[in-house]
Formats: sequence, structure tokens, C-alpha cells
Amino acid sequence: MRLVADTNVLIAAIVADGICRDLVRVRLRSHDLITSEILLRELRDKLRVKFDLAADELPLIVALSERAKIVKPTKLTPPICRDADDDWVLATALAGHAELIITGDQDLLALKEHGGIRILAPRAFLELLDLQG
Repeated sequence: MRLVADTNVLIAAIVADGICRDLVRVRLRSHDLITSEILLRELRDKLRVKFDLAADELPLIVALSERAKIVKPTKLTPPICRDADDDWVLATALAGHAELIITGDQDLLALKEHGGIRILAPRAFLELLDLQG
């Protein structure tokens, strides 16, 4: 499956033991990950500012940069999300022809889907994978 993991999911995987860490370390390996430079920059910035972590030294970030397909999103007009910054996640998913976005962001989750791309919380994504067997 082609998917975009939102910044908040990746940060949770790095800083806390739990569902996001399991999802990112184990369950995403068999899927095609899509990201963009703007999302990678946001991830690096938040890790540095909020957690004082040098993102480029973290194995997950190195793997993401090497393994994910990096696409160039175009800005959506008019804005789609209540938080216009979240439109970059949608634009990245659209540019990469993603099937799904995994996020904990309520502004994105409220949409449920956009442009045929499903938007699921990490737990809902894991439940979907378990149903598919």
C-alpha cells in the first residue's frame, strides 16, 4: 500500500514506546512510504525544537530519507483543512498517489478522506491491516 505517515506519527514513534513505534518500526516496512521535503523539514524542526534531538542522526529519519519516495507537493487551493499547514500532508499524498494517510491530527482525521485517499488514525490503520490478514 502507498501511504503517507504524518509528522505526528513519526515523532510519537521516536519519542514514546507505543502503537506508533510498533507501526513505524514493524508494520510499515511492507508498504511504500511517501513524503516530501516540506514534511521532512517539519519533522526535523519539531524534533530539534520540542525534543532537542538531532533528527539527521536518528536511524528512523535516515531510513525514511533513504527509503521513502520523496515527491514535490503543490499547494492546494483553496485550503482544504481547518489548519492550512495540514494541506501539505494532503498535497504530498496526492502528488505521491497515496492510498492512505496515517495521522493523529484531528484536523486531518475530520476529513476521513480526500481525493480518494483514506485518512486513518494509527490504531485504525493497524486494525485495517489485521482485518486484511
